[in-house]
Amino acid sequence: MISRIFPVLLLFGVALSGCNPFSSSDPAARQASEWRVEPRAVTAEALRAAVKDEEARRFYAARDWAPVWTDEAVPELTSALAQARRHALDHVPFLPPSPPDDPAAREAALTSAALGYAKALAQGLVDPSRLWPVYTVPRPKADLARGLGAALESGKIADWFDSLAPQSEEYRALSAAYLEQLQRVAAAPDGAIGGGDAINVGEADGRVPALVQALRANGYLAPASDEQRDPERYTRPIAEGVTRLQADYGIKADGVVGPDTLEVLNTGPAERARQLAVNLERRRWLDRNPPATRIDVNTAATILDYWRDGSHRDRRRVVVGQPDWETPELGSPIFQLVANPSWTVPSSIEEEEIAPKGAAYLARNNMVRRNGRVVQQPGPDNALGQVKFDMKNDQAIYLHDTPAKALFAENERHRSHGCVRVEDALGFARLLAGDDGILPEFQKALAGGKESFVAMNKQVPVRLLYHTAFFDGGALHFRTDAYGWDDMVAGALSLKQRTSRKLKSRGGDIGP
Repeated sequence: MISRIFPVLLLFGVALSGCNPFSSSDPAARQASEWRVEPRAVTAEALRAAVKDEEARRFYAARDWAPVWTDEAVPELTSALAQARRHALDHVPFLPPSPPDDPAAREAALTSAALGYAKALAQGLVDPSRLWPVYTVPRPKADLARGLGAALESGKIADWFDSLAPQSEEYRALSAAYLEQLQRVAAAPDGAIGGGDAINVGEADGRVPALVQALRANGYLAPASDEQRDPERYTRPIAEGVTRLQADYGIKADGVVGPDTLEVLNTGPAERARQLAVNLERRRWLDRNPPATRIDVNTAATILDYWRDGSHRDRRRVVVGQPDWETPELGSPIFQLVANPSWTVPSSIEEEEIAPKGAAYLARNNMVRRNGRVVQQPGPDNALGQVKFDMKNDQAIYLHDTPAKALFAENERHRSHGCVRVEDALGFARLLAGDDGILPEFQKALAGGKESFVAMNKQVPVRLLYHTAFFDGGALHFRTDAYGWDDMVAGALSLKQRTSRKLKSRGGDIGP
């Protein structure tokens, strides 16, 4: 349900150079009648001097520096720019506030605006590889200069812009939710639900009326025809609404109103719009035609999805990197299954967590030294469990089994040292092996008890993504920004950064 998004109780707001991107006015629409072009007054020499960015220079060089904008084409561009709000790009000044007086400068400004907006839709406004030292998820490619030229020649500028953004159901759901949040900003309550003791069913608490208001406003509690006799009593129906909220946000779904639940309730429409803007940008970073057979891991939601030949094949829980050991955003294929794996302990884990424990610890955990490194030998208590999904990347990141099964039952599963632990990993390995035609080989290797490597007939691409808002086909869900990465993207988008509420590490076992 897209409407399950919460009213502001603490407004963080969003701003760009003093402008409010959540305002109702659209600069591009206001300027539509102001932009008049004079192609006959634009010389090639003047245009060369006016064009500054490389993409626009390439565009004009292919046209012998002839002007392209007409009085018919300009309204189509400004109309397209007026749709920027649907993509949470309404705060970006693609066009300057007023048209330049010089005809060549005006021509150049229109082309730069068209190419800039097209790039934002087709590939994202910012480059994720500039935000993180490691980002290898495949990104979309597009010849925007060529596309703009074809759109101008055919007179289908609006259609071309419409085709550039992701066309998925998820992108449309995120966009609709963003627009909904903008409408709620002005009507948001002023105060936050205060902290204090947890609220349990049957208890009376002065915060209950505000809690009920937030739940009703956002679809978690139906409006009541009559107010309850004791408005401060935390009843079972209210707790059921809280439980649904908790399930959507990855909080322990027990109906008890504690700090984590209050944090979600105190996230208002301005901040929620900001979160949606960040996640719309993340979708624009992704290849529009991902492999039909692939594994997507959402490390924010700690969920794995397996797609086979374009159909959703499987979903299961995962445990991913804890804060300060974050799982990076990678595109990396599984190329082999390792039955009964050994684990060569990374130097950082050895130095910080194993070395201080001494030789007795190594012996108890079936660890030995080989070539100067600590290696945990195969066995039921090996940190990699009984199977490792070997992936090709330079970060030593992979999927694997684990003996720490209890972590999968927790709602908060950012507990590893960066690798991805898979729920019922043996079952998942058998599923992959069966689909790939190597199940007999894998079963034989597993039964042998020794570390064995079974090559995949066809490698399975894996995308490690970080999406704090996502659509599962039936409802829109949000997750806590465990790594604080939403703030990084927001800053790059020139959206106001909030005080970080990065998840605090809860620690865990020594496994990868």
